[in-house]
Amino acid sequence: MSPHLLRLLLLLAFILAASKVGASLSSRIKQPAVFGELLVGLILGPSVLNVFGWDIFHDPTLEVIVKDFAEIGVIMLMFVAGLETDLAEMRKVGVAAFSGAMGGVIFPMAAGTGLGLLFGFGIFESLFIGTIMTATSVSISAQTLMELGHLRSKEGASILGAAIIDDVLGIVALSVVVALGSTGGGAGTPTSIPLVLGHMVLFFVLSIALGSVLLEGVVLWVQRRVQASEALFALALVVVFLYSFAAQALGQVATITGAYIAGVLFSRTTVHKTVEKQVGGVTFGLLAPIFFVSIGLEADVHLLTTSTALLAAVITVAAILTKLFGSAAGTKLVGFSWRESIRVGTGMVSRGEVALIITSIGFSAGVIGQDIFAVMVIMTLVTTIATPVMLRFVFAGKEAAVAGDAGDALSREPADAVEPAAEAGPTVAGRRRPSDLEVLEASADEAGPEPAGDE
Repeated sequence: MSPHLLRLLLLLAFILAASKVGASLSSRIKQPAVFGELLVGLILGPSVLNVFGWDIFHDPTLEVIVKDFAEIGVIMLMFVAGLETDLAEMRKVGVAAFSGAMGGVIFPMAAGTGLGLLFGFGIFESLFIGTIMTATSVSISAQTLMELGHLRSKEGASILGAAIIDDVLGIVALSVVVALGSTGGGAGTPTSIPLVLGHMVLFFVLSIALGSVLLEGVVLWVQRRVQASEALFALALVVVFLYSFAAQALGQVATITGAYIAGVLFSRTTVHKTVEKQVGGVTFGLLAPIFFVSIGLEADVHLLTTSTALLAAVITVAAILTKLFGSAAGTKLVGFSWRESIRVGTGMVSRGEVALIITSIGFSAGVIGQDIFAVMVIMTLVTTIATPVMLRFVFAGKEAAVAGDAGDALSREPADAVEPAAEAGPTVAGRRRPSDLEVLEASADEAGPEPAGDE
């Protein structure tokens, strides 16, 4: 066995152990587990311990491999989020999702551009700061909502729908700004805005239409004809990886958009519960923790000077407030209560890997420099770490109402009522966390229908 592989195995073991310790400690102080995993990444990264600088892990390829694992992790996480999406509820909040996405793009874009100009940056750099601030990474919010049992709620469906629309709007803005402000003109630079829009429309139409028509038939064929172990699990991986590839290669949107669409399509099949159990173990036990830790590994506070530190602080505050209240205002306009609107806005705050991807594109294209790059990484990290804490706070009353009734109902089930295979799912305080479907079914049986909204 090569020394390189031995170092990789040790590094992965170290990251996974540290992430679960952080998740456990976070749960003990009544915060989402993902909050602890993100903090572990910050501690292990160059800001504090800099594990990639240790002699035993000082291998550039190790960092690349961890990043690849992290990318696969967020893809699988969004696939699970798609599996847990309630399409009926999503259709009910379609207008709210669009309105929330618009508010969550317009306000951050204006604030980022204005602040860039105020701090003395050029017009294209300032526009790109605004473009980065429009980003929303729903993966952090999706994981937190799954932990809290609200992914299928009215607000959860609105957050997921708004994030997908936000991704499309953000890519349009990115295409315009890079096309106008790029000095490199490289192969990866968008040169035709209508062409980019055409690619996006083509991807969404083809991916949804083909999946809706063909997926159930393919699933049945695999079940009946393919005599191989875990064939259904392999099919799910093939579909999610192909959709993720097509999202970026064909649609020029983020890979996580393709993964989410694949999950939604699988949620409509007869095997969605089986697939959810199969992917849960590898996602929450291996890939997702690496992704959450990797966000912290990207940050290096030592790159900040006094002036850029001030800019980072102002940008971060503006990023949180404009996204939160912009999205909240959008959903309030279409009939949500203020409490529901604030929950949606809070779920849109996290920038995550989407902002990091946009930042990297701008830096590679020569639109922004190292100083703005460092500021955007810090902003992304803070908004991503803050979102789980904020979500737990704004959902506190709703969580007690829903999860309490559901927990009572589930506790009265026979001990063998829960399938052993489900033990692979996430746990809370040492116990298996009931799936969103179990929580909803139990609360519906015991407590009746949930009230229409919070006033």
